[in-house]
Amino acid sequence: MIRSAHLPTWTGPPLPLPRGPLSSALATDLTEGPSGLPGSDGVTEADPYGDDVQLCLYMLYELHYQGLTGVDPRREWDPRLLGLRSALEDHVTGALRRDLDGDGRSVCEALDDLLAEPVRGDPTSVSHYLQRHGELWQLREYAVLRSLYHLKEADPHAWVIPRLRGRAKAGMVAVEYDEFGAGRAEDIHAVLFADLMADLGLDTAYGHYVDVAPAQALAPVNLMSLFGLHRSWRGALVGHFASVEITSSPASGRLAQAMRRTGAGPAAERFYTEHVEADAVHEQVVRREVIGGLLDDEPGLEPDVVFGVAATEELDRRLATTVLGAWRRGDSALRRPGLDG
Repeated sequence: MIRSAHLPTWTGPPLPLPRGPLSSALATDLTEGPSGLPGSDGVTEADPYGDDVQLCLYMLYELHYQGLTGVDPRREWDPRLLGLRSALEDHVTGALRRDLDGDGRSVCEALDDLLAEPVRGDPTSVSHYLQRHGELWQLREYAVLRSLYHLKEADPHAWVIPRLRGRAKAGMVAVEYDEFGAGRAEDIHAVLFADLMADLGLDTAYGHYVDVAPAQALAPVNLMSLFGLHRSWRGALVGHFASVEITSSPASGRLAQAMRRTGAGPAAERFYTEHVEADAVHEQVVRREVIGGLLDDEPGLEPDVVFGVAATEELDRRLATTVLGAWRRGDSALRRPGLDG
């Protein structure tokens, strides 16, 4: 079996450092046993988009992925933790619904909006900024922030497969097969991203950079975990998946140019060039087969699909605002500037 030289032997991610009373109480409970989890009042008083809430969700979701070092694997289905997770999820989805204010678009309108590309570039887009102005240190920071997503790329979307049928299921499996390397371990997209990180001189371990990632970088990762873990959110997960696939190809082209211009390295460039062609094909499959098939079977899920698209757009916008605001000031977009490899 061929193994990427840049994917380290698995040991499990460490427990992240707490960022407030909610995550501190959760960390203590996970490592020391039942010790008093936050109640609903503590959850609803916290900023739904803030560090404390988003880190709590991230830790709880990681129990369903690779686990956390020092945490008993049986805690994955601890009813107390599931109760806290449910309260946090309701708090976040409630905030998103209020902020999106009942997006009244049809699915076709929402998907068409994703394809709109400003003639002179988008000043609110990270990929446009990096294409034209990005420096190597900014590309490294961007890779750090996106590693939380890309090192688990396609995993949460796989949860929706048993909840689909017919055309939707076949289309989803076809796209996921490509995401997982089409049968070749070294071509799994998460592995290709680890190779990109190695070219940039970054640590490739899963979860290594959680502590330097702001809440705005955690939130998009948490969103896909939230949608993926709930059958009731299957339409929203398909909408999220469509958002990712439809916007990926043009953004990947810009990022490949940025990697080439800054001399980031062949593996760094390859990750994005691979996505230019692959995601252009995936876009059509997701739109016609996955979404088309799902709504043929369950037309009542159209508002959920639109919500998945809109929520993804909103959290991506918040991340871009944070990152570009810092860079344009000449500051780091990380919670702690400086990278240790």
